[in-house]
Amino acid sequence: MFFTSKTMKLNINDAVAYLTFNKLDEISSIKHAFSTRLGGVSCGEFKSMNMSFNRGDKEENVVENYKRLCCAVGVNFEDLVASAQDHHTFVRRVTSKEKGVGIYKPRDMESVDALVTNERKVALVTYFADCTPLLFVDPSAKAIGAAHAGWRGTVGRIGAETVRKMREEFSSNPKNIIAAIGPAINKCCYEVDEPVAQKFKELNLDDSKFVFPKENGKYMIDLIETNRQILMSAGIPSENIYISDICTRCNCDLVWSHRATGGKRGGMCAVLQLA
Repeated sequence: MFFTSKTMKLNINDAVAYLTFNKLDEISSIKHAFSTRLGGVSCGEFKSMNMSFNRGDKEENVVENYKRLCCAVGVNFEDLVASAQDHHTFVRRVTSKEKGVGIYKPRDMESVDALVTNERKVALVTYFADCTPLLFVDPSAKAIGAAHAGWRGTVGRIGAETVRKMREEFSSNPKNIIAAIGPAINKCCYEVDEPVAQKFKELNLDDSKFVFPKENGKYMIDLIETNRQILMSAGIPSENIYISDICTRCNCDLVWSHRATGGKRGGMCAVLQLA
């Protein structure tokens, strides 16, 4: 496997491979990680590090994968709390009372595409397989957030909604927030039809930088740039936004890609915790 990135590091601990942002690694008050396809116990089309419970994999395998990832990253498995994603924009504040929800406890609510907390030892978990992971760290307010931005969540400005929730719950100043846009399908591989492209054009941002028409009536969309502009519109300074240069489809041997596998796949996750 060939891996190269200017913004992220591939870590391998006890045969478990996971990605971290170079810049976020410098923040001692947090732990973060993006799982890969490597180091788990799942079999068949889920081989080997599948983090999704709803793809048809054995539940005991997914739980074991989480335990292995947590051990590698240095996060307590008991501290995990997961989103309940359905491509919308609801942002939930979670506390220690929600530990285990969506992982080793049943979901207690649906339609949660972003999580925020200001409690230590509460590890936020979100899922991906081409969609855009968004992480938020406010060192001043000692708060964090994690969001899942598919194309619907992106045009719904879930990144801005997460910032708004952090302002509301923790009095976060967007100027203090550090954001990271994780591995996702990039503009080289993300083709959509005209109705979807139109939704991006209606964002009233500089769509010349993220909507690119093709001769066949299709469009290439840059989800990374779209979310970057949305975060900036929410008040996060451009210098506080770190961007992954890993396209999930181009690196489908390392990370899960829905489009590369035709939907026969597992899923990766992002984990973020106040240490």
